[in-house]
Amino acid sequence: MRLRIVDAFTDRPFRGNPAGVLLLDGGFPPDSWLRQVAAEVNLSETAFAHPLPPGGDADWALRWFTPAAEVDMCGHATLATAHVIATSGLATGLIRFSARCGILTAETAGDSTITMDFPTSSLTPVEADPVVRNALGAEIKSVHDTSEHIGDLLVELADERAVRELAPDHAALRGHARRGVIVTAAAEDPSCGYDFVSRGFFPAVGIDEDPVTGSAHTALAPFWAARLGRTSLVGLQGGARTGLVAVELAGDRTLLTGNAVTVIDGELLAHPHA
Repeated sequence: MRLRIVDAFTDRPFRGNPAGVLLLDGGFPPDSWLRQVAAEVNLSETAFAHPLPPGGDADWALRWFTPAAEVDMCGHATLATAHVIATSGLATGLIRFSARCGILTAETAGDSTITMDFPTSSLTPVEADPVVRNALGAEIKSVHDTSEHIGDLLVELADERAVRELAPDHAALRGHARRGVIVTAAAEDPSCGYDFVSRGFFPAVGIDEDPVTGSAHTALAPFWAARLGRTSLVGLQGGARTGLVAVELAGDRTLLTGNAVTVIDGELLAHPHA
């Protein structure tokens, strides 16, 4: 079986967010094997997909695993999977995925960008949990809870510098009930090519910091659209590695656009029956 490592939300190797991608011929192997492969790959997400019979609502079944758990929705690994399917010649144009969060689509454009159609997250204002406040150690402007498939807290900080310099207490966040914490702020200088910045911390599912979190942008899109008065925006996410996510808010759907590049293409020798 071919196993690819794809850097998503970037057009250059070693930037953006890396994901493992394994395309399967038949159905999904046992969950225990999927978890072992994801732990071995040891990236924030490994995606497993297999083709579905023609004539249905979707073309591929898709699942995502962190090194520690299966997740309901993942943007960058979906982008990586669509990139592998398209560059392998297995599909052109629109690719439909059946996942735990419903039907997701990804469409490759002529300029090699891929646009994904995801459900827009709801945002519910909440009080800042003292555990989160202490773990972040930064001035908090607002906190919002996101919808069930994301399950993160969206935390607005004072400015871009606060986001970039943040050094959270990961051990404290690991004990928090939510999947993770997304911190965000408006861009200091929008002429740099992005409208807002963010970083994502998910120690509860084995990821201290995720470089570029596509699913989080389904919450960041409505959050910043309401504040900036535009539905088309660009977000910059990341600490040491960064990536750009173009978002288009379309009511209850959010379009996420980015590039991807395959950096490793190898062979997985440990088959499910081994």
